[in-house]
Amino acid sequence: MAAMDITLTLNNGVLMPALGLGVFQSSPEETAAAVRSALETGYRHIDTAAMYGNERQVGEGIHASGVDRSEIFVETKIWVSDYGREQTLNAFAKASRKLGLEQIDLLILHQPATDRFEKTIGAYQALEQLLADGRVRSIGVSNFTPQHLKDLFAATQIVPAVNQVELHPYFAQPELQRVDAEHGIVTQAWSPIGGITFYPGWGEERKNVMQDGTIGALARQYGKSPAQVMLRWHLQQGRSAIPKSVNPGRIAENFDVFDFELTPQDLAAIDALDAGVRSGPDPDVPRPERFDTVIPQD
Repeated sequence: MAAMDITLTLNNGVLMPALGLGVFQSSPEETAAAVRSALETGYRHIDTAAMYGNERQVGEGIHASGVDRSEIFVETKIWVSDYGREQTLNAFAKASRKLGLEQIDLLILHQPATDRFEKTIGAYQALEQLLADGRVRSIGVSNFTPQHLKDLFAATQIVPAVNQVELHPYFAQPELQRVDAEHGIVTQAWSPIGGITFYPGWGEERKNVMQDGTIGALARQYGKSPAQVMLRWHLQQGRSAIPKSVNPGRIAENFDVFDFELTPQDLAAIDALDAGVRSGPDPDVPRPERFDTVIPQD
């Protein structure tokens, strides 16, 4: 099975490669090389965010790779301190300059601002305007619960194309996945293999999904790594997954998931691991300090 065979059709007809490279917590010094390595490996989807502080380096990596821009799907996120209609339009301009791209393939809101949801609505309305103007090809959200989506639908016109959320075998969010699917929203996993080191301070007692016995047995059965088994689980169930790495060997390994297929029984066994426990922050909990972060203009 060719890598590019697995694409997802978003609800506005745009095609998105299901597997991408995430650059959360990738330092600026490492990001450009990681992006270039991923594109040379065969990735055609890169996910970044204003808050990551490495959009400029993502653009540098894309340029250095020599891969034609038309072949690459670029996704980035607006941070909450830039929410509000006019602020978000300016945030797009900042992201566009840093990435060196006139058009962004997918622009999403990084988190719901539950304590200032009117600013979240204003930000999403700006995304709708950017979509209508052709400056972005698709729009979406991140870390939205079913209730956040309901509140968004009531105040806006365009259904998000993507909802990027924490999702891995120990936290599968089946109800959220059901709601996303009902509305034609692609569920995208920002923590596809467990996010063990992503969020110090949250869930310190959590178990390492990479060491799970069921995952390990499947990895041995197929001659793959536990990470590869989990990524295959996501892809076969119609999700997008964006594993993060700056190591060229690991980047290549995470992409080597197109030559085997899990059985329905395998998928069910992984589904059964869901414990309903987050590894990262709860999007329903207000965190006013997020609004103190200033995203630089350049």
